[in-house]
Amino acid sequence: MSDDTTPQLRRGWTTGACATAATKAALMRLWGGAFVREVGIVLPKGETPVFPLALAEAGEGWARVGITKDAGDDPDVTHGALIVVTVRPSDKGIVFQAGEGVGTVTKPGLPIGVGEPAINPVPRQMMTDVVEEMAAHYGQRPDVVIEVSVPGGAEIALKTWNPRLGITGGLSILGTTGVVRPFSCAAWIASIHRGIDVARAAGLTHVAGCTGATSEATVQALYALPDHAMLDMGDFAGGMLKYLVKHPVGRVTIGGGIGKITKLAQGAVDLHSARSQVDFAGLAAMVGDLRVAEANTALEAYEIAGPMMAQKVADQALAQVQARFGAAGITYDIIIIDRKGTIIARAGV
Repeated sequence: MSDDTTPQLRRGWTTGACATAATKAALMRLWGGAFVREVGIVLPKGETPVFPLALAEAGEGWARVGITKDAGDDPDVTHGALIVVTVRPSDKGIVFQAGEGVGTVTKPGLPIGVGEPAINPVPRQMMTDVVEEMAAHYGQRPDVVIEVSVPGGAEIALKTWNPRLGITGGLSILGTTGVVRPFSCAAWIASIHRGIDVARAAGLTHVAGCTGATSEATVQALYALPDHAMLDMGDFAGGMLKYLVKHPVGRVTIGGGIGKITKLAQGAVDLHSARSQVDFAGLAAMVGDLRVAEANTALEAYEIAGPMMAQKVADQALAQVQARFGAAGITYDIIIIDRKGTIIARAGV
């Protein structure tokens, strides 16, 4: 039975959807002569959101519109950002440009070429469709420069994976559906996949995925790995490993604390506390210490059983990963790190 009292999380709209709406409203001013108060667009799956204009400016031969991004109830770092599009005539068809706060691609492996504005393929297609629609409506040629900017975007981008992926100077204009679904894992996993793509394109033969900042710093220093070898795995071990099977790299290191790696050792590949738990009875059997069954956390279990437990967990985690994801011929190793950044167990090295 459904619980009607459960609050429904509110969905939002991607930066790509906001840029598309801004493009449409700016073209309506450029070619139609007037700004509208709000503008509606059709998203790839048929949704029809309407966006109020937060900025509307125009001059001779150009028009500019800003849309404030609403990410709904998703904890998106770009929520509240102003997505601004300036349009002006072009003599080379549709040309995309990166304005203030929008990044530029500097490494191969992403779906956009090196030197191009970091505006992903689906948002580009959405904006292209709007240009063609508006050009047909107003009897114009679909030849425009579309400059996308995000004031403050360079600072916001420091909270994203863009610097590691080789996107410099600002944010990416993203979205495959135009919709932000609250607390969806899709964006994080997609970023892991793009990190793998960049690492492979750079010819790297060793990458690492870690559960947090401390384990990442320890693993990176241990192997002297470059930034673009470090995949932001977080809790999504399965999202990383499944993609690596289809897009292999010679060696993969997985690093994390005792709690997350214990879950991996017990067969979980989503390591978030809301979606997987440590089986303490099973852990007690693994380490041969019945006291562990009464522990409340993996750290408490480690304090009871000592270093032997960490090594058994590392060995079992490696066995789980090899059994499930070893078909691609990848060499794996596991590193367990404590909260101070000290390595307490290793397997596969």
